[in-house]
Amino acid sequence: MQVLSKFVHQYVSLKINIMNLPKLISNLVEAQNIHDGAAYASLFSDDAVVFDEGKTHNGKQEIQNWIEKSNQEYQSVLKPISYNDSANGSVLEAEVSGTFPGSPAVLRFNFTFQNGLVGSLKIAG
Repeated sequence: MQVLSKFVHQYVSLKINIMNLPKLISNLVEAQNIHDGAAYASLFSDDAVVFDEGKTHNGKQEIQNWIEKSNQEYQSVLKPISYNDSANGSVLEAEVSGTFPGSPAVLRFNFTFQNGLVGSLKIAG
């Protein structure tokens, strides 16, 4: 399993580099794919908000708790498909695979930024 995880990490890292994602977004994808909840949460502002599956998670600690629980339950891996910036925010479209029903699925990660960190993230199908 560890060999497969290492391969997935290398593949996704290569894909991220090819897409030239902003460093903050590539760090977020990498933290997700190695299931490092602390590293993931560190990329969010202190008062950041995450909206996912009809629930709201406020602040770094709630975000870390949410992503660690999600990682434990679903073992999700992100494979970036596209990334677009706009005046209203940025959108990462990624194939998400894991141990959840309907895997893999293409999801949209809608970001706003605050002082070089993620200010909000809304995940939608």
